[in-house]
Amino acid sequence: MVIPFPKIDPVLIHIWGPIAIRWYALAYIAGLLLGWWLVVRMLRQKSLWTNPPFKGKPPATEDQIGDLVVWATLGVVIGGRIGWDIFYGTFLCSASPGAAFCKGLPLEFLTNPIRLIAAWDGGMSFHGGAIGVILAIWLFCRRRGLSFLMIGDLVCLVQPIGQGLGRIANFINGELWGKPTDVPWAMVFPRAGDGVPRHPSQLYEAALEGLLLFAVLQVCLRVFRLHERPGLISAIFLASYGLLRFVVEFFREPDTQFIGWFSMGQALSVGLLLAGGALAWHVLAKPKPQPDLT
Repeated sequence: MVIPFPKIDPVLIHIWGPIAIRWYALAYIAGLLLGWWLVVRMLRQKSLWTNPPFKGKPPATEDQIGDLVVWATLGVVIGGRIGWDIFYGTFLCSASPGAAFCKGLPLEFLTNPIRLIAAWDGGMSFHGGAIGVILAIWLFCRRRGLSFLMIGDLVCLVQPIGQGLGRIANFINGELWGKPTDVPWAMVFPRAGDGVPRHPSQLYEAALEGLLLFAVLQVCLRVFRLHERPGLISAIFLASYGLLRFVVEFFREPDTQFIGWFSMGQALSVGLLLAGGALAWHVLAKPKPQPDLT
């Protein structure tokens, strides 16, 4: 049994010529706006900020978060594309130059520099976007005198919203499909061009890296109040995403082979796991802020 792939046009509205509104772009926009809205709601919940180290004062104002959205957007777009150029266009294409998506990369970056910014010819890297956002948050906090770890926790709490929407958009586009399988929910992805039933791995990622991770982080915030150890929620996010992405890669068709069965996505996810572990060790090595009893 094979479930028919839903025929959804990746373009929501054709405006003129190549100009159009695509589901993928809307997923980015909706993720940023919903994340912004939820962070503002959290800032308004006074019960979240009563204990040390906050002492009744949220880590940022609503206006500051509005400004941060602009910085984070630039971090996602610039970091996501540069990350793809480095991780996939350079490292992966150097290891497996015969991959269909390489098309002469990485040498083509020198002979045809437009490919450096051609997001329509290759795509974006989550790991590159994550690095871009981290740098954007660090620069923003340094300029505004805010706590990098506290603001980072706020961003990590809402990031799975955009992640889940982005993977649903990948599914609508019929891209990033899974490996061949005979499970009852297998689908034939037309863009794969081989008529083989495959895992709908985009939906696995939407459920795990989006819905599940969002729920876990909200429990960490509202039940265990781990935001009172600034940086700990960020550490959990990095390690959890790294673990979930590593697992999903076993069901997702890799762009091309990297090192044996080890995909580029898994290699980058190991880096996130290590980064999350290192950050958790750094945070937990410090004494927990205590209430002022004077």
